Amino acid sequence: MFNLISALDKATDNSGIAKIEEIGLQGMITLRGDLSKAAVKKATTSATGVEMPAQGQANHNGASGICWMSTDELLVLCPYDQVADTLVKMHTGLGKAHALAVDVSDARACLRVSGPYAREVMAKLAPVDLSPDAFKLGMFRRTRMAQVAAAFWMVDDTTFQIVCFRSNAQYVLDLLKVAAQNGSEVGFFK
Repeated sequence: MFNLISALDKATDNSGIAKIEEIGLQGMITLRGDLSKAAVKKATTSATGVEMPAQGQANHNGASGICWMSTDELLVLCPYDQVADTLVKMHTGLGKAHALAVDVSDARACLRVSGPYAREVMAKLAPVDLSPDAFKLGMFRRTRMAQVAAAFWMVDDTTFQIVCFRSNAQYVLDLLKVAAQNGSEVGFFK
């Protein structure tokens, strides 16, 4: 038997102006298809228990959620140990709809940045206007963090959740730790 571990085995750093942590194993399913089709919407929302997000949005409830990735792609979140069951529910719900739902859980990593300076830490790394008036709770963004592709949304007013490729997880963790070093506060969003 083997032990399942996440990309960084729940690495955490709380030594700077924000808490940086890898959240551990997270179920993630990529769904590609026509997002306007009723079967696609129903299969996704009934499998997760959350509403379909609008363009550029993420809806979540704990470890379950739906993130809008593009006009024909969603990132479906579920508890890691429920991915197989969630996929069965989705495939059943999709019926004959032209769509693809694939488990990408082990190809991705999830990190969190939290605390009063979380916006500042993220703004140092991503070319996104993260001011409270421009980036609000529920918004979802695919972008780059320094040299790698990433996506993120706000879990609450002071917490960002980040998804990146598993192979880039250590790089992203290190970037976040540097951006959150003590004394690096800019105070732009205060």
